[in-house]
Amino acid sequence: MSLSRKRRKELKRLQSNAGELWGNQQIVLEHANAVAREASRQLGHLTREEVVPRVRTGYDSYVRPNVQRASTAARAAGDTMERTVGNALGSVLSIGDIANDARVRRALERVSPRAAVVVKEKSGPGFGTYLAIGAGIVAAAGVAYAVWQTFRADDELWVADDEPAAGSSPAA
Repeated sequence: MSLSRKRRKELKRLQSNAGELWGNQQIVLEHANAVAREASRQLGHLTREEVVPRVRTGYDSYVRPNVQRASTAARAAGDTMERTVGNALGSVLSIGDIANDARVRRALERVSPRAAVVVKEKSGPGFGTYLAIGAGIVAAAGVAYAVWQTFRADDELWVADDEPAAGSSPAA
């Protein structure tokens, strides 16, 4: 295929323009990469100097106290429930032990032969088991309620600072 001299000249000029454009694009891309690297470095500095301290301050002033309050409330509720349930179960078990004591049965037989209680072997969970399960459920519900009360959204916690009215002027 033969091209005219004029066309060959135009193609050479176009080829040189394309090469020049390619070189210019490479320079622009190198400059854009340098700018992006510098922006990334500056963003890292900004994050370390401004964002991290603000996040840490916000965490220390808002989140940590609420978590500590929730932890204290949950611990107090758990301790109270443990003491209450422990005392109740201890009382129930001690009454059961007293009722099964041979000396108590003999004393009751001496007083009244009809008053003697014959204790049968139980084949399943008794009243104490159901009492303990119920107490556990009540304790879990109490702890869940305390945690919910601690973490629920309170509109009063986020009250903005008072701003001066739009029409009033500052007092001198």
